[in-house]
Amino acid sequence: MTNIPGVAIIGAGMAGISCARTLVQAGVSVQLVDKGRGIGGRMATRRVTLDGCDLTFDHGAQYLRPTRDDFAQVLHHAGARGWESDTALVGMPGMSRLARNLAGELPISQQVEINAITQDGGLWHLAGPAGQLQARRVVLTIPAPQALALLGRAHPLAAALADVRMAPCLTLMAAFPPDSPRPFSHRLAPDHPLAWIAQDSSKPGRSAAAVTWVAQAAPEFSATHLERTAEEIETIMRPLLCDVIGAKGEGALYARAHRWRYAQTSQPLGQPFLCDADGALYVGGDWCLGAQAQDAWQSGQAIAQDILARQNAV
Repeated sequence: MTNIPGVAIIGAGMAGISCARTLVQAGVSVQLVDKGRGIGGRMATRRVTLDGCDLTFDHGAQYLRPTRDDFAQVLHHAGARGWESDTALVGMPGMSRLARNLAGELPISQQVEINAITQDGGLWHLAGPAGQLQARRVVLTIPAPQALALLGRAHPLAAALADVRMAPCLTLMAAFPPDSPRPFSHRLAPDHPLAWIAQDSSKPGRSAAAVTWVAQAAPEFSATHLERTAEEIETIMRPLLCDVIGAKGEGALYARAHRWRYAQTSQPLGQPFLCDADGALYVGGDWCLGAQAQDAWQSGQAIAQDILARQNAV
């Protein structure tokens, strides 16, 4: 029993990392698990080597603009730097570095998928293809639709989870020769199929070997093409990007598409987290309060504080 963690956290994005950091600092044993190869959720960076040069693409969150002083301080300590202003913060050499710095030495098991959780004898049993994990409490910091699928529609928290609405986002990463057009560092055009375009190579600490771009599609466009293959999505999005930036499509050194199925929150929960009656199961994430990394961080903090308050009350 001594090896059973006090809290198992499913999802090593910003909410999971935030929750785990606070609990570990208070002396609570924690185990983070994530089904991905990396941590940070949409604090993601794709690394590509072209002709011996390393390029990076922030294909999830483009930058962070904290409105809370405490979160801004956390980001600065993690190595965030300003991009175009002192308030738009980015990681160096990519956004995923911020997540790794924030996670530090937290115990994280990656590429571990959990597809069933049950409670028995005062313990939670988390099962997946790689085996089983036990814990005294469970925190789900995954998208609301995934949490609903894991818990089932008969669960007491299911109705609240079902009310949350999340939208997809299709993303294109593209690299062009160093002498290619650079009409802007970033552009927001909500009515265009590519609602957000960023010149990733204009961010601090990026390689000058190529001009790199990340284009993120509008919700309607993303929903329409969501189930196409990555190759089909790239074929559709690349001409749209080239038209905006004035580049030749055939001159691209690299182009790949990525599908974010749960990228934006169109209808948030409206509170920092959900939990069951005895405080043994928590569900949280950015979708509780909005769609930003700061929302995820606040949710994770609130969950950890509630767990500690319950423990101290015993």
